[in-house]
Amino acid sequence: MNYTDLFRATMPETALEVAALLVLVVDLGLLRKAALKVRVVAATLLGVAGCTAAIWAMYVTGAPGFSAGDSLLLGEGGFIGAAQAGILVLTALTLLLLIDSDFTTHVGEFVAVVLMSASGGLLIAAAQDLLVIFIGLELLSLGLYILTAFAKSSAKSAEAALKYYLFGGMSAAFLLFGFSYFYGLSGTTSLAGIARAIGSTGPSPLVYVAWILVVAGLGFKVAAVPFHLWAPDTYEGAPAPAAAFIASVSKVASFTLLITVCLNIFSPGPLEGSRGSVAAFLGQFYGTAVHLGSILLIVAAASMILGNLAALVQVGVRRLLAYSAIAHAGYILLGISTHASISGQTNLFGFMFSQFHAELVSTSAVLFYVLTYGLTTIGAFGVVGVVERATGSDKLDAFLGLHKRNPLLAGVLLVLFLSLAGIPPLVGFWAKFNLFAAVLGVSAGPVPFGLVALAIAMSAVSLYYYLQVLKRAYVMKPVDETPIRVHPVTLLVLLSIAIAVVALGCFPALLQNWISSFNTIN
Repeated sequence: MNYTDLFRATMPETALEVAALLVLVVDLGLLRKAALKVRVVAATLLGVAGCTAAIWAMYVTGAPGFSAGDSLLLGEGGFIGAAQAGILVLTALTLLLLIDSDFTTHVGEFVAVVLMSASGGLLIAAAQDLLVIFIGLELLSLGLYILTAFAKSSAKSAEAALKYYLFGGMSAAFLLFGFSYFYGLSGTTSLAGIARAIGSTGPSPLVYVAWILVVAGLGFKVAAVPFHLWAPDTYEGAPAPAAAFIASVSKVASFTLLITVCLNIFSPGPLEGSRGSVAAFLGQFYGTAVHLGSILLIVAAASMILGNLAALVQVGVRRLLAYSAIAHAGYILLGISTHASISGQTNLFGFMFSQFHAELVSTSAVLFYVLTYGLTTIGAFGVVGVVERATGSDKLDAFLGLHKRNPLLAGVLLVLFLSLAGIPPLVGFWAKFNLFAAVLGVSAGPVPFGLVALAIAMSAVSLYYYLQVLKRAYVMKPVDETPIRVHPVTLLVLLSIAIAVVALGCFPALLQNWISSFNTIN
């Protein structure tokens, strides 16, 4: 590796960092005495321009299999480039929601932190080295802590940021501890090198310890049970644009990282020559150790159950969306866990704990789900932010009679919540259909069938609490019929998201083909 290759590989991240610095210079220097609305528009447009430049840089630098040593890789398996492009698009949409916000006067700093956090997301999406992964995660996480606390006049914002920070520090410790075990077992920080070392020597008990610690660290990032305790308070206390960013961009980056770790460390290639020894070892170790795939299986099932059941009793839409996010993390983890295939094991968890392989169909299904969920969630938080500014609350009753107060806003809410529930023909239905079909396609048997049945049952439960919000918006009488005004840009963004959700639901192949196209573009 040389520095030219490294700079070429990090051009998208560099574009975001330059845009962040430019936003600070313009906002704090040239527009220091300008009206707040002017500063907001200028900072937002510069941020969106930075995201656009980063996307352009991706297409310029994304040669097939292009890498910077063993640290960064672009386009491997057709999902890294798609995930990075998704991160940039979602970041731009989040910034556009800032135009109608009034939670801070430090708009330049807010946009700069968003852009720097997004650069951390891009970094971990392409990372192939433990040190680079940790640096990217910290760059992303530190920005998220700051964004959560950005509403200085809100006590909930400060409390949420403190909890988020404390839980984040603990998760980082777990992650580093797991990384240290992988390094000790292999003598390298490269994911490929770790895979080769495990494949040549066979798994040891420390492999399971390291994997449990890594799952704990990454489980925090995706808000999976039992590492979810920060999510409800953060979603409730953070400013709406910050909550949208956390619920979308952070999830896309973290799940992409989890896929990368699984496909590298537990890919069949390094283990191909030692299938017999691995199977024999696992057979001896079975009953006294937790198998690798079983860990993700347990976390996925617990997230689906707890997330959906806890959402039933929420009285605030923000916390409802938080527990919904936990449930969706369970669905996605279910798809990731089924990258495991049978290798001579026929026990209950046999299909889960063998070797992870780059199954293009299931990887694309997971990424399809993550991207569409992120898009829908940004729109949902956009609607919640508008209603919250108009009523002063995010409680369910704040949405009473929304269809009379703003029919377009109510229509957007209807489309987005039904999509999150998985109702056809919206894109949420196809996201779940593709994911569940991939689960059954990769692993046949009673266990995957039971998991998919559980996921479908929990999706039916989720429909109930989404309908509780829609019932208030369309059926129950409003207490106040004063029209809710929406900034034209915000309304345009929300309508565009709703139209995209409908269009991608009617023509899901558009997004599927776009994800697959990165096999050739990158």
